Amino acid sequence: MKEVIDKGNIPRHIAIIMDGNGRWAQKKGAMRIFGHRNAMAAVRDAIEGSAELGVDYITLYAFSTENWSRPKEEVDALMGILVEAITDEVPTMMKNNIKLETIGDIDSLPDSCIKHLKMGKAKTKDNTGMTVVLALSYSGRWEIEKAVQKIVKKVVSGELSAEAINQELIGAHLNTANIPDPELLIRTSGEIRISNFMLWQLAYTELYFTEVLWPDFRKKDLHEAILAFQKRERRFGKTGAQTKSSN
Repeated sequence: MKEVIDKGNIPRHIAIIMDGNGRWAQKKGAMRIFGHRNAMAAVRDAIEGSAELGVDYITLYAFSTENWSRPKEEVDALMGILVEAITDEVPTMMKNNIKLETIGDIDSLPDSCIKHLKMGKAKTKDNTGMTVVLALSYSGRWEIEKAVQKIVKKVVSGELSAEAINQELIGAHLNTANIPDPELLIRTSGEIRISNFMLWQLAYTELYFTEVLWPDFRKKDLHEAILAFQKRERRFGKTGAQTKSSN
């Protein structure tokens, strides 16, 4: 399948809602956390597969602001897995010239997570290959809310006029200010919704939903998503004829 992918039409930025860990574990008669622990193989395949094809950015929706409402033991276990994953994967990122970034309310995470995230970002900051973005304690509405607050403060202080507010200015105040909008969003587990993820950035993103539960996601599933992306006509509000004439 990889051989038939058009290498000249690879999405620059792929975002993934990694869904289905709990259901995967329940199908095996195990606790939900078993699914989270077995999700790292899928994470590695998604990152490695994207890097092999020349993707510049991959954003992984790892923990939403709404996930804080889950049982404490599950949240605590997830945070522990996050620390382990960062510790284990940073050497591989260094070897493969991959940069680590984050979006979300990072200060709300446990101190051990913040410490390891800062360490991972510092070690990989000069890497020039693909960027892996972890969305942690993140939601699209939260991000827009914070951007509006920053802009209002500048208007009140006189640094900005209300008339200066436009889409570019709003985008510049989002967590993703230095990251291009995703061209492809993948959601696993068969759920067909975006769950408060990158609400501003997904305006013209191609959406791909698969029944595969996240722990079972492998490179072939990534390749299928990219092939589906390549079969679509991205018009950005124009007619199909206009799009073809500009190509």
